[in-house]
Amino acid sequence: MTSPITFRFRLPLGFLEEAEQDAALGRWRACVAHAQLSVENALKAIIALFAPVPRTHTPTKILSTMLMKGDIPHQDQQDVQKIIGIAQTLDSNAIHAQTDYGDEFHGLTPWELFSEEDAQQALTIAQQVMEAATALIQKYNDDYET
Repeated sequence: MTSPITFRFRLPLGFLEEAEQDAALGRWRACVAHAQLSVENALKAIIALFAPVPRTHTPTKILSTMLMKGDIPHQDQQDVQKIIGIAQTLDSNAIHAQTDYGDEFHGLTPWELFSEEDAQQALTIAQQVMEAATALIQKYNDDYET
């Protein structure tokens, strides 16, 4: 049986794969959306190592609180802080909403908001978060398979 953490970590891997496919096909909005979901779920997998995961689209806030409260082991705090720093650009309710709903105030649909440059930046962030998160997950979860 798959451990809950292994299951939780398979989610960001799937979203990252879709983001990469979207980038290859020139689907910039979809790439940003899937990259954002990859980052969000990778952060939730890290949270799951140490605590129950609440429903949120901004898990960097939860991880930051966990750091302040000492819920993250001392030897991992620097790694978690680094992951938070990388992830913050995509860990936002605003990005999540824009990829789904656009910018009603300015009359822009989601497909008009995101460029190739935006997609490449989001994909790079998601890849970096996944690399760092994978190292942390592997450290704590013997069931995790690469």
